[in-house]
Amino acid sequence: MTPMVIGVIGCLALLLLLMCSMPVAIVMGVVGVVGYAWVISGKAALAMLSADIYDIFSNYSLTVIPLFVFMGQVAFHTGISRRLFAAANSWLSSLKGGLAMATIGACAAFGAICGSGPATAATMAAVALPEMRRYKYDDALSSGSVAAGGGLGMLIPPSVVFIVYGILTEQSIGKLFMAGVVPGLLVAVLFCLVISARCHFNPGLAPPTVSVPWRARFKSLWGVTEMLVLFLFVMGGMFAGFFTPTEAAAVGAAGSVIIAAAGGNCSLKMLTAAAQETVRTSCMVLVIVAGATIFGHFLAVTGLPMSFAEGLAGLPVPSWVVIVLIILFYLVAGCFIDSLALILLTVPIFYPVIQGFGYDPIWFGVMIVLVTQMGVITPPVGVNAYVVSGIDRSIPLQTVFRGAVPFLLALVAACVLLILFPQLATWLPGMAAS
Repeated sequence: MTPMVIGVIGCLALLLLLMCSMPVAIVMGVVGVVGYAWVISGKAALAMLSADIYDIFSNYSLTVIPLFVFMGQVAFHTGISRRLFAAANSWLSSLKGGLAMATIGACAAFGAICGSGPATAATMAAVALPEMRRYKYDDALSSGSVAAGGGLGMLIPPSVVFIVYGILTEQSIGKLFMAGVVPGLLVAVLFCLVISARCHFNPGLAPPTVSVPWRARFKSLWGVTEMLVLFLFVMGGMFAGFFTPTEAAAVGAAGSVIIAAAGGNCSLKMLTAAAQETVRTSCMVLVIVAGATIFGHFLAVTGLPMSFAEGLAGLPVPSWVVIVLIILFYLVAGCFIDSLALILLTVPIFYPVIQGFGYDPIWFGVMIVLVTQMGVITPPVGVNAYVVSGIDRSIPLQTVFRGAVPFLLALVAACVLLILFPQLATWLPGMAAS
């Protein structure tokens, strides 16, 4: 049996085990080790396994993940999420569907200090859902807004997905962060337009709320000023070249603790809870990265990725058709495979194709994150929908999916705009380079 056939068998086995709801990291690691042993030898497979696990968990570049996660956890445990929602609500509550729009705005702001889609969805579900229920918002609209808004944490820096993509492709994490800013804000605006349109055609979804006086609106901004300053300092320092991404993450983590202490919110209990969540989240991400690395080495020895890339590049069609096919693949696969695992599995295959066609790898990274963002709100895997339903068990899972589906139109529109105007993703990184 040729290595290529073994590679195909390994991919099919991986998909089959994933559909059986087995843990992503374990599946990738086991299939990778068994496949590597089949192609090379058992001794070589064990050596590869130990080397890959050690390399991932001792990789200095990956320390940026727990540091940014810790910054977000400290912000969450000090009540910043509630203050963000209150500030957004005071400015948007007078609009039709204003509370849902405020949820989107708060998700975008919290995603800027969190970096994780599911974590953003979980946090804002606990904060926003009770408030929208108090004002008799439709459950589908409210839960769908939280699930979709949570996905902004994947796109707005600091994003864990961008960090992993940057490490995989050896691209600047700072430039990837910059590239996600404008598309992230664009998606947030499109989400608000979707909410406005839904409430316009069906006013019963969101009863009107009381308008907040201008003085109270400006006063609400004071509660989020310190974290806004920290975010601008961390990201601005990184964009200006004062910090590396890892140093910026360390500054952000230390700054969040200092702000918590200055506000009287820093306690041993809070720091312990933040540290526990940071360890849990970071280990999950790093184990998935390790599993994907093992599986990637298995694919490399089979020659399957190179053959697949050569086949795509050799198709007698324009390059844009290949790009559209790749995007459609991510759109479909994102419905069945976790977004981080999907990126880890497929980037080594598609990245050479993108390079061969001369497309900007920074733009491609933003496009991948944008497309896989659809997967977090679509069945059957839709992790953000599961998170929201888990936080508020009175809302059935199908209701969350039903409320989130209209937001797919906004994501599709954002993809089209990004294809037509790639400068949306490349403008800020280009400014920094110049």
